[in-house]
Amino acid sequence: MSIVSTLNKELLAQPFGDDGNEAALLEQGQRIAYGYAKVENSLAVLSDLKSNRSYIYSGGFAEKMGLTEKGAVRQINSIWEEDIFNRIHPDDLAQKHLLELQFFHLLKTLPIVERSDYHIVSKMRMKGGAGEYITILHRMFYVCSCPSGNLWLAVCLYNFPYESETLEISSGIIINSATGDIVRSDKEKCVDLLSSREKEILQLIDRGKISKDISELLSISKNTVDRHRQNILEKLRVKNSIEACRIAKLMKLI
Repeated sequence: MSIVSTLNKELLAQPFGDDGNEAALLEQGQRIAYGYAKVENSLAVLSDLKSNRSYIYSGGFAEKMGLTEKGAVRQINSIWEEDIFNRIHPDDLAQKHLLELQFFHLLKTLPIVERSDYHIVSKMRMKGGAGEYITILHRMFYVCSCPSGNLWLAVCLYNFPYESETLEISSGIIINSATGDIVRSDKEKCVDLLSSREKEILQLIDRGKISKDISELLSISKNTVDRHRQNILEKLRVKNSIEACRIAKLMKLI
């Protein structure tokens, strides 16, 4: 399964609840996206993961890139804005999806109240109106989670870069905007999400070893192995070891 398929499945398959306040929260998210398009001239996309729908607000960036005129607003029945994605260099688009998968799993480990403090920043190449690749800045963050803890409303912003030397093409970082700390970098591939022992055990699981085998190979008790296995499932937010191995490989953890 590709990174895109995995990301699509994990985002849309979340068990969303209804807290009775969805209309107001959606309107708030739309105002946030509109504000970025208005104030920063961003191309701003608000993705509603529950309804699989996106709201696209076009600032001056969209007009300069030949996408649509400034001030245009439209809605599509998908969280995948293909007309934008088709403009992004294929290598950079794949890296974008991988970083977003890492970001999704990171946020799932954090308390709901802290999630909006984090966002992605990356650089990529996008085709302009004449078909030439232009370096752009991409940012992405979640503005709302459901009471159940599932991630609901996401905002993607596309702008011209203002600090061209800070990031390489296709690179990306996750930042805590409340502290300025860089939490995960694309080069590190979230290597610290799992401990060294957990990675070692997951690699053995991927080779078909059962807990008893792993216990003997690592000279630790079966109970210790089982505890590590449970921790792995919880950290990767998956239900079984097969899913854990698949997600860990996509995130370059093993």
